[in-house]
Amino acid sequence: MTQFVCTHQAPSSFKLNQITTVANAPSKDEQALAQAELYSHIETQAEVVAPTQDPLTSRDRRIIGEIIEVQPESVRTIWIEGGITVWVQFVDGGRLPFDRNWFATRVAEVKATLPETPRERNQRLESELKEACTIFGLYHGEIDYLVFSTKVYHQGKFVGFVGWDEEGWYARPRQYGLNRVAPSAEQVIASLGVRATVVV
Repeated sequence: MTQFVCTHQAPSSFKLNQITTVANAPSKDEQALAQAELYSHIETQAEVVAPTQDPLTSRDRRIIGEIIEVQPESVRTIWIEGGITVWVQFVDGGRLPFDRNWFATRVAEVKATLPETPRERNQRLESELKEACTIFGLYHGEIDYLVFSTKVYHQGKFVGFVGWDEEGWYARPRQYGLNRVAPSAEQVIASLGVRATVVV
């Protein structure tokens, strides 16, 4: 026969051999406050150990919002259950199920028609510029995101200006002069006469 033994832990306010009167007994409000403080501390520690990363970008939320006709900010996350159902979780706690194949088709359709925001464009261009600079052993100064342009340097020496406009990527070796235009950041940097670094 199984026997169960129940043990209780004394509260932290318990003092051995001390008389507690009604006047100095801890109140329920203090206990609730202490419990809330403990939960807050545990959450903080968990966030330090394993930071929560949002799997959805703002573009993802815009696409989902367009598909199911809600505000993008109201979408918390999505997941696929059983390889069949896509669940969309909302910030307010509600959720909606969708057929995975239907949802994937709609995502492709919306992606093709959803224009890129200026921020998304800048992130894409900055990523391409960093890759190109790495190939040539260059680094760039602060980027002016309004017109997307920056100065590039090689071993501390100014090489030229690189940027992007409606014509595509451009470069010029001086402040004033003609732009050299190319379809990629790598090609436009090469037009400045910089050689790719050899990776050993």
